[in-house]
Amino acid sequence: MELNRYIDHTLLKADANEADIKTLCEEAIQYEFKSVCINPTWVEVCTNILKDSEVLVCTVIGFPLGANHTDIKVFEAKKAVADGADEIDMVINIGWVKNQWFDKVRREIDLILDAIPDNIIVKVIIETALLTEEEIRKVSQIVKESKADFVKTSTGFSTRGASLNDIKIIKEIIGNSKLIKASGGIRNFDETIQMIRLGSDRIGASRGIDIMEESKNR
Repeated sequence: MELNRYIDHTLLKADANEADIKTLCEEAIQYEFKSVCINPTWVEVCTNILKDSEVLVCTVIGFPLGANHTDIKVFEAKKAVADGADEIDMVINIGWVKNQWFDKVRREIDLILDAIPDNIIVKVIIETALLTEEEIRKVSQIVKESKADFVKTSTGFSTRGASLNDIKIIKEIIGNSKLIKASGGIRNFDETIQMIRLGSDRIGASRGIDIMEESKNR
C-alpha cells in the first residue's frame, strides 16, 4: 500500500497565508501526496508550484456550509477549473436534506458536474455529522446515481469529522460504484488504516506528515 497516495494534504484554515500554502505544496511534493486541498483563492498559486509534480490540486466549493445558491456553486466550480484545479470537493445543501428536498440535492450535483469537464474529479461532501443514518444512506444513493466520483464524509468544520460507522454506511450503499473520501479528525496512522480497510479510497488530513512519519515505525 502506498499510503501517501491516499492522502489529500489539507489546509483550509481561514488565516492560511501564501507562505503557508507554499509550505503545504512543498510538503506534498516531498511526501508525494495525492493532492493538496485548499480554498479556491489559492488554486492558481498551487497550480504554479505543483505543475511539474504528480501532486493534484483539489479545492472546495460551497464550503463549509453548503448553503450558497446553486448558481454560485456552479460559478465557483468553473472558476476553480479555469484556475487549474484537478479536483472539486463540493458541499451539498444540508438544509435541503433536512427538508427532504432530495430532487434539489440531486439537481445541484448534476448542474455542477455539467458545468465542468468530465476529467475533473468531483467529491460530494455530505457532512455526515449533521445527518441521520437514514439521511446518509439517502444522500449516498443520490451520489451513486450521479456522475460524481466520490462520496466525502465531512468538511472538518462541523461538530465532528468522519467516523468508522459513516464509512460502513456509505460503503453499504455505494459498493464499488463510487469512491469514498474520509475526512475530518483523522490524526494518526491507526485511524487512517481503519478508514482504508473499511473502504476509504482517499483520506483528507491536515496531519498527513504525522501519519506518514508514524507509518515508518509500523
